Amino acid sequence: MTDLLIMPAPSDPRLTRAVSGIDHNGEAQEIRVVEERPLTIYLNSQEIVTAMTIGDYPEYLSVGYLRNQGMLLPDDVITRVDFDEEVETVVVRTERKTDYEEKLKKKTRTSGCAVGTVFGDMMEGLEDVKLPATPLKTSWLYSLAHQINTMPSLYLEAGAIHGSVLCREDVPLVYMEDVGRHNAVDKIAGWMMLEGEDAGDKIMYTTGRLTSEMVIKTAMMGIPTLASRSGFTAWGVEIARQVGLTLIGRMRGKRFICLSGEERLEWDADVSAVQDEPKKSARKGKV
Repeated sequence: MTDLLIMPAPSDPRLTRAVSGIDHNGEAQEIRVVEERPLTIYLNSQEIVTAMTIGDYPEYLSVGYLRNQGMLLPDDVITRVDFDEEVETVVVRTERKTDYEEKLKKKTRTSGCAVGTVFGDMMEGLEDVKLPATPLKTSWLYSLAHQINTMPSLYLEAGAIHGSVLCREDVPLVYMEDVGRHNAVDKIAGWMMLEGEDAGDKIMYTTGRLTSEMVIKTAMMGIPTLASRSGFTAWGVEIARQVGLTLIGRMRGKRFICLSGEERLEWDADVSAVQDEPKKSARKGKV
C-alpha cells in the first residue's frame, strides 16, 4: 500500500481544520473537519467553472475536469498549467484555440455531492467510446477492497469526503480524495492525461454511488471497469450497458453485484477465504 504513486495525506494541515463543539453528553470536543475552497478553472482565456474542492492537486483537477467535459481532446497539446494560489485559479493553456461559449450554456445539474455538472452534449461523445474487453479477476476485486478500505485516508481522519482509486489488476496506483467523488475522479483523469498513462488495463474504484456522471466520466477516460462499495442508479446502469463498461457495486465482504459487463469476470477467487461483513437488516435499508 505504501507503493502508491499518489496516496491520501490525512496529516496534511491544509486539508482540515480543528473545530470545537459540544457532544451528546454536553462535553466540549474538538474534531478535525475538511476544508472547502473555491477553485476557478480557465481554459486559455475563457472562464469555465468554479468548483469547491479540498485544495490539493489543483492542476490535476483542472485538467481532468476539462478532459472529462470534452473540452480537452485526447490529442490536445497542453503547453502550460498555471496555478495561482492567491486568487485560487488555474489556467490550462493549449496549442489549439478553444471557444466553448455555446457548450457552457448547456449544463445538466447532477445528483453528486458538491454538485457536479454534466454538459448536455456529453452523451453524444459516448457514441464513439469503445472500451477494451479487459478481463477482470474476482481475486483482484477482493484484494483491492481490502487494501483500500484499510488504508489511512482523509475520510477516516475527518469524514465528509469521497475517494477514487486508479488500480491495475490488484494494485492501487493513485488514490485521490475530495468533497465530491466527481472531483476525485477528475484529479485521476488529469494525472493520467498529464502523465500519458494508458487506461485500457485500469480499474476505477470509488467510495461513492455509481451514478450516471461517474459512469460517463469513467467511460470517457477509457477505463473498462468501475467498482464501488456503494450502490447504483438506474441511469448509471443503463449507460454502463450501452458503452460496455463493467460495473461492480455493493462490494462488501464476499458479496458484490455486477450489473454490466459480467462476461469479463474471471471467477478465480477462493470465496471461503474472504472475510464477510454482516448483512444490514431490511429495516435499515441497503446501500
